[in-house]
Parts: sequence; structure tokens; C-alpha cells
Amino acid sequence: MISRMTYTRSILMPTGSAGTFHCVSRCVRRAFLCGEDRLTGRSFEHRRQWVEDRIHELAGIFGVAVWGYAVMSNHVHVVVQTLPEAVAGWSADEVALRWLRLFPRQDQNPEMRAEVLAGNEERIKVLRERLSDLSWFMRCLSEPIARSANKEDSCKGRFWEGRFKCQVLLDESAVVAAMAYVDLNPVRARICDTLEASVHTSACKRLSAIESDAAAAEKPLPPIAGDRGFGVLRMTQAEYLVLVDYTGRQIRADKRGAIEGPAPAVLDRMGFRPDNWTRQVLAVKSDYSRAMGAVECLVEKAAEMGQRWLRGISTARRLA
Repeated sequence: MISRMTYTRSILMPTGSAGTFHCVSRCVRRAFLCGEDRLTGRSFEHRRQWVEDRIHELAGIFGVAVWGYAVMSNHVHVVVQTLPEAVAGWSADEVALRWLRLFPRQDQNPEMRAEVLAGNEERIKVLRERLSDLSWFMRCLSEPIARSANKEDSCKGRFWEGRFKCQVLLDESAVVAAMAYVDLNPVRARICDTLEASVHTSACKRLSAIESDAAAAEKPLPPIAGDRGFGVLRMTQAEYLVLVDYTGRQIRADKRGAIEGPAPAVLDRMGFRPDNWTRQVLAVKSDYSRAMGAVECLVEKAAEMGQRWLRGISTARRLA
């Protein structure tokens, strides 16, 4: 279960370090973030757009690349890569302006405030670190949504669980598996049957981009939002979407075309047999915990964390 991911987070992701992570934020008491509450009949569907818009907004402020997301009825998945090397290249003025976009003040002149902030070397150092920090990214995602939802519900108190759950993704295959797992959440939950119908997911956003510009299909797979100059995965956008659709057909036996047709060629390049790939995607939540990746990556991460073993090593060995 995702709840098994609880641990001292600084051990998993030291402050200032780069990495790619699968994060989950869940509402308290499994309350409705979005969707329709069957008990009251109230619809909260509009909140999905709040979350999706906020993810894209933050990706344009933080030094991150967002590789995937899915906004579900009572939780949100995000696959996000932190890029401290990108933030290190920003000027003090840019750091100040980006921070003030996060925390604007109506009672102060923004240009004057930015100028004063940019001249504070120690403060800029702190803010530069925060703008590539995963915890700050998730905090700035959840807090405005909580305030807006509580205001709409005329209530106070926690809206999200106190901690978001997090896995570090140690290699490209782990990143792609987590992306596919996230994009297939609505399909797996039987909310819809196709990627096109899985609104408020990164897969749906990618399909819309290709519909607007057919040439985007054959371009290298980019992050869905954020800094596109780092860590492009070794497949095209079309190859990724075909892989996700194929994976969904294997996971959902009731879907038309399940277990039929040839496996995508990209699987062979990634070193996976079709059946092992499906198990890898399903294992994202159930068999891995703090970290996900190849055996050698997990062993190395365990040693880095001062541990002899990490949950998921045996799964990685079976699927190798």
C-alpha cells in the first residue's frame, strides 16, 4: 500500500539533490477532492481543473519537469523531476520574480519588492534552494487547493493528509512505469475506458497536443510541463502513448483488444518482455515502496541511505 512509503524524507531525497519522484497527495478521511459525492449529490468536478491548472502554473515557476499527473476523486498523482542545476543558472532577479509569483502581496509594489528581495543575497540563496525542492513544490500545490475547497465547503481544518507519499524513481524504466501507472489511473479505476476519455491526466494532455500539432507525435517525449531542456526520455511521444494504451489493455481484461496484438517495439529497447512490463507497472504501488528501479540501482540507493535492503529488490530481480 502507498501508506508504507512513510519514512524520514530527507534520507530519501537530500536537500538540494536532483531526482525524479512519484508523489501522491490524498484527502483526509478520503473526502472528495473532485467527482460527485453520492451521499449529498454535490459535484466537485470543477476542482479537477483547479489542480491541473495549478500543476502547470507551478511547473512554470519551480525548477522542475513534470512528467505525468492524474487528478482523481480523492487523491492526486504527480511524477516530478527536480532540477537544482537549472535553478543554479537563474539570476537573483529571476529567483525573486519567480518567488513573488508564488507569494504575491496586494499591499506592496511588486517591482519594488522584487528589487529589494533580489538584493538580499542570503535570502536569495534560501529561495533558490526552495525553488527546486520537492516538498516546497508539493506544498505550493496543495495549500491553495485546500484553501479554495474549504472556502467553497464553508469549513476549516485539514483538507489533505499531513504528508504526501513519495517514491524516488532511480532509472528511466522506473520513470516510464510510474508515468504509465499514473496515466492509467482512471482506466484502472474503471472511470473510463480510453486515454482520450481520461480527462485531467497528462496522457490526455499529450493527446490533445498531438491533435493540435500532428508533428508533436514523432518528437522526443518531453515533460508535460516545466523545464524541457533536461532529461528527455529515449522515446517519442507517440511511442509512449502507444505503450500506455497497450499496457492498459493488458491490465484491464474487460477492455476490447486485451492481450491481443504485438507488443510495442519500445519495450524491447527498454529490456522488458511484455508480461514483465505489465507486472512492473502494476508493481509501482504494490511491490515497491521508497524507491523503484533496477536491482543495482536499488542496492546502491539502500547503501546511500545506510540500509542493507530496500523493499522492491526481490520484485526487480523477478522482472529483470
